[in-house]
Amino acid sequence: MSCAPTAAERDLVEEKSRAFTDDAVLGGRLILRQPARGHRVGHDAILLAASTAAHPGEIAVDLGAGVGAAGLALALRVPGLAVRLVEIDPELAALSAENAARNSLATRVSAHALDVAAPPSDFAAAGMAPGSADRVLMNPPFHDATREQASRDARRSLAYVAPPGTLALWIGTAARLLRAGGTLTLIHRADALPELIGALAHDFGAVAVQPVHPKPAAPAIRLLMRAVKGARTPLTLLPALVLNGEDGRPAAEAEAVLRGPVTLPLAQIT
Repeated sequence: MSCAPTAAERDLVEEKSRAFTDDAVLGGRLILRQPARGHRVGHDAILLAASTAAHPGEIAVDLGAGVGAAGLALALRVPGLAVRLVEIDPELAALSAENAARNSLATRVSAHALDVAAPPSDFAAAGMAPGSADRVLMNPPFHDATREQASRDARRSLAYVAPPGTLALWIGTAARLLRAGGTLTLIHRADALPELIGALAHDFGAVAVQPVHPKPAAPAIRLLMRAVKGARTPLTLLPALVLNGEDGRPAAEAEAVLRGPVTLPLAQIT
């Protein structure tokens, strides 16, 4: 005979339900369960997915996947693409697996609680051996830990604040995972361009850059970048993406990407 839950048990269930939210992105085509506080899915993840070229039958790895927004958005767009979501936080990794299932993508998308800095053997044990990926996408922590005050929220701090050497480490992991000719797509701060070019130079070429501006006359706040492992062709600078008009209203081009199926130029480069 089952007993009715006590008031304390009901309060605990209610508290847990308030700790997470269910949010629609891509115009409602993707539903994501995520923590109500701390690091939350924003434009960056959707722009990253929309900048990543991929084809059916390929393997893509999303480094620092969080609750899976970028990798799942990419899987949603490319039927037959296998996606590996790599996230250091076990709770977020579990949420990314749940989100894959909720969006009917679990047959092609797997989630792995792994540090990007983990040794190659750990990645290989999870099915990500060196040279096995066709695409890597990533939104690494990009606030300088020596200049930025860390958030009191540990999860938010882990997602946003980068100790020295973080960028080189993440790019090194991407280079190891990718096959020759595979592509890395990333999003980062606009003022980090010199550091990005330097970090990519050893293993990558054919770098293409699209600046992202909040308004037409405002400086760029983000860079979307694509690089090819082993290539040696020169850098290409693409026309900027502007998120809002001077009146503050969302720009039509940006809305078509953030809410619709439209991709950005980096995803269209062959």
